[in-house]
Amino acid sequence: MSPTDDEVTPADTYFNRRTFLKRAAIVGGSVAATGFAYRRLNGSSLKKNDAPIIEDIVVAPSASAQGFNIDEATTPEAKVTHYNNFYEFTTDKDAVADVAAGFQTDGWKVSIEGMVGTQRVFDMDDIRKLSPPEERIYRMRCVEGWSMVIPWVGFSLSKLLSAVAPLGSAKYVAFESLHDPDRMPGQQRKVLDWPYVEGLRLDEAMHPLTILATGLYGRALPPQDGAPIRLVVPWKYGFKGIKSIVRISLVDSMPPTTWNRQAPREYGFYANVNPEVDHPRWSQATEQRIGESGRRKTLMFNGYGEQVASLYAGMDLRANY
Repeated sequence: MSPTDDEVTPADTYFNRRTFLKRAAIVGGSVAATGFAYRRLNGSSLKKNDAPIIEDIVVAPSASAQGFNIDEATTPEAKVTHYNNFYEFTTDKDAVADVAAGFQTDGWKVSIEGMVGTQRVFDMDDIRKLSPPEERIYRMRCVEGWSMVIPWVGFSLSKLLSAVAPLGSAKYVAFESLHDPDRMPGQQRKVLDWPYVEGLRLDEAMHPLTILATGLYGRALPPQDGAPIRLVVPWKYGFKGIKSIVRISLVDSMPPTTWNRQAPREYGFYANVNPEVDHPRWSQATEQRIGESGRRKTLMFNGYGEQVASLYAGMDLRANY
């Protein structure tokens, strides 16, 4: 049974180093790499024998929000890295890892522009210096009905946005993925209108649960999971988690998003996990946790209601799906 919101492990407790080491030892087995840190953010090797030592971990305590980590078994790493939605490479979920193998991210840069005090272009070293990485164990829910529990490595998006001083006129944050059909062969097909774009309201983007992830299971993101940097918003459906980000823009009006543009009746801008609102072609009331048998009830806001429900006070969550 999924824990209630008040059973979520407090961040300040979890990020205590002793607690972290104890938990890393417990995880073991197929997720033994959780005890290892990633050294580089730009396309580092993902072979287990290249994993850096545990002393390289930099874990930042934070008491700014509860609910960073949940007391649920994490999904086996092999499932997380070999069952992926990433149409830039292929629409075959089981084949993304193979198609994306060898994707190079050296020299990756992220441009921050629009309604900000200082427009900047960050390389991955710049981004890493903004905030020490934290491990965040989050439930993740796909609109297609499957879910995972993933130990991400990253930091609050608010740290990056604060570094460019958003203007008072900024209301939304728009994101854009890399568009490079030579490196991302799925973009050679008109499956979607490329590049992939997404957006959040500014208060959603500044919420401490919203992170930019640069790793999972203690190591750098593999290509199939959005290397080298992606968005993670755990109370929303997975398609909001745009991968391989190259541009972030602060704007004053709701930006277009790929799936809302592709199928507006099926995919709304907000995409909050809501078991009471069915997808036109299937129910969202239950989900299949990858690696488990049977189905479980879907939690409102994916179980993060205590932390985020106030963001939507007074809104009709059936109309704003």
